[in-house]
Amino acid sequence: MKNLVFLTGAGMSAESGISTFRDSGGLWEQYKVEDVASIEGYYRNRKLVLDFYNHRRNELGTAKPNAGHEGVAALEKDFNVTVITQNIDNLHERAGSTHVVHLHGELTKACSEREPNDPRYIRELEPGEEIHLGDKAGDGSQLRPFIVWFGEAVPEIETAISYVEKADILVIIGTSLNVYPAAGLLHYAPESAQIYLIDPKPVETHSYRPVHVIRKGASEGVKELTAILKGE
Repeated sequence: MKNLVFLTGAGMSAESGISTFRDSGGLWEQYKVEDVASIEGYYRNRKLVLDFYNHRRNELGTAKPNAGHEGVAALEKDFNVTVITQNIDNLHERAGSTHVVHLHGELTKACSEREPNDPRYIRELEPGEEIHLGDKAGDGSQLRPFIVWFGEAVPEIETAISYVEKADILVIIGTSLNVYPAAGLLHYAPESAQIYLIDPKPVETHSYRPVHVIRKGASEGVKELTAILKGE
């Protein structure tokens, strides 16, 4: 089977009601990114950041995978599918995708403030569980969301690169390709790889490679992509 690799961003989950940062009415109009999505912001005001992600986790609890998530998962019947996502939600997994690489962490997990990537201190939160000041990780430090913030390294980027380098087909869905290092993954695709871009808005790929553009949202775009791929 061919290796089919997806790179998904906020637009993938927008139809599920997950707030995006960049769109009109998005989270960046309510919060400054440096306050809630940077390591400096976390150290400046831990309570604000913890409350922000508690709210987002509660929001995720009521969201459901959309037809786009389900369509991506269904393609596992015909392809070796890897999903590389910039999203911190678990909607790909809930839709049935079995191989998901989370570049920016996972909202449903907590970790150690001192050693955020130490697997010994990463744990799944119970449904409805929140993180508060004073909650301790296994190493005794403050418990924090398992999120990769601006100003922190992206531990899974090398893993992601290794899958893109082996892709026969690379599909980019719902990402502005403005956040690095994730935005640079496109350039690791083999010369022989087919590249598709699904987004209702224009996206600059900064690529000399031919890109098949599907100007639709995630659900309709994945439906069209599936028809194309199964017709090949």
